[in-house]
Amino acid sequence: MTTPDTGVRAEPGSFRDPANRVFYADGEVLRGLDARAAEDWRALAASEFFPPLLAAGKVCGTEPVASDRFRAPDGEPWAAVLRHERVPFVSHPYEWSFGMLRDAALLHLEVLRAALAAGFTTKDGSAYNLQWHGVRPVFIDVGSFEPARDGEPWAGYRQFCQTLLYPLLLTAHLGVDFQPWLRAQVDGIPPEQMRRLFTGARRLLPGVPTHVHLHSAMQQRHATATTSDVRAQLRTAGYSRELALAAVRRIEKLIHRLAPRRARSHWFDYQRTCTYSAGDRAAKERFVAAALTAGPPPGLVLDLGANDGRYARIAARHARYVVAVEQDPAVVDDLYAALRAEDQRRVLPLVMDLADPSPGGGWRGVERAAFATRARADLVLALAVVHHLAIGRNVPLVQLVDQLVDACAPGGRLVVEFVHPDDPMARRLLANRPPGIFPAYRRDEFVRLLAARCRIERRVELPSGTRTLYQAVVGG
Repeated sequence: MTTPDTGVRAEPGSFRDPANRVFYADGEVLRGLDARAAEDWRALAASEFFPPLLAAGKVCGTEPVASDRFRAPDGEPWAAVLRHERVPFVSHPYEWSFGMLRDAALLHLEVLRAALAAGFTTKDGSAYNLQWHGVRPVFIDVGSFEPARDGEPWAGYRQFCQTLLYPLLLTAHLGVDFQPWLRAQVDGIPPEQMRRLFTGARRLLPGVPTHVHLHSAMQQRHATATTSDVRAQLRTAGYSRELALAAVRRIEKLIHRLAPRRARSHWFDYQRTCTYSAGDRAAKERFVAAALTAGPPPGLVLDLGANDGRYARIAARHARYVVAVEQDPAVVDDLYAALRAEDQRRVLPLVMDLADPSPGGGWRGVERAAFATRARADLVLALAVVHHLAIGRNVPLVQLVDQLVDACAPGGRLVVEFVHPDDPMARRLLANRPPGIFPAYRRDEFVRLLAARCRIERRVELPSGTRTLYQAVVGG
């Protein structure tokens, strides 16, 4: 949706609640409200619970602005318009680690509990209602708040289960990574699917009897009932706000107890077990620091293949924001825990396979934007990843260079490490491949491809003699 007002662009993921829509104008994030939503906003702004959440940064900064410039999709003016603070980088729940999803769920419940105690509720319970400032979650769906009606259940319970609780249960009880499940279904995991996974003794695992099997049974029982019928039955049964609050506290207690079941992967201790010497690491750190200070401070840095976050932390000293991408969920979870202990607000760790990055998803494939659409960085770090993708994942070198260059904004910088074929790690990867299968994996070919798209500013041979660092300007 683009309104007649020049420069106004709708957020593709904001259409499910017709009472309010998020859009962008003049670099600002705005939310248009219809008459009912505007009334709810005024009550919310005057409440006792909402301002403290804003002040604590648990709900995104929000303030009213003049609404006469903007129009709703039907051409009518919005009853009110709000301006939100812009989150540094938009991520999706299937890019989060277990600890991130758990903390996001707990914040959602904390916000809901405060709202219920003050006579409000939230219309939904989606994980997409949350984003991040570094490792601090923030609730962004201000349009979800509305006055609570006594005797009515929390309307967001099903969404909360499908996009937050069920994924946590999968990893905590079964040791199954939840990310592929959430990526495959934008609305999350239905209770009917969960029920089939938790049979036999698994039926009795914490949270499963009530939130999986009972939930599924209730869904089936009321499949033909209207929402009004269900609400009337609950009111007759004596359902109250106090019972709703008690239910929220029980879910909080359950989620606090959940911990991931996982085996340590090859990547868990990679920084210690890889072939880097102390001299290589020191030279690499100096090269990265110099690239970060070679021009104006970068706004966004992408650290691709971040592992334990060593270079993401260096980048955070100079950049406004760093997105640290690593494919192993357990490694990202450990990085998140470490950054959380440091209260790091400028590094966002994400789970992603660089050979299979997040595509566009949801309605028409644009409701949730692809990673490539969201991530255009002022500086891209691609350290010790080229050989893993080119040899380990069979990605042609020309396409790999294109992907790295395309991740940079025009005029941005790329810092990339090329691991020579005779490096111990490259030899280990090549040993698992038929001889001669990667004839193009050569340093001269890599340099040729890089120079075709960039201006190479600096290069440094690491002391080991089998790795070279390059700093290049895209489009130079």
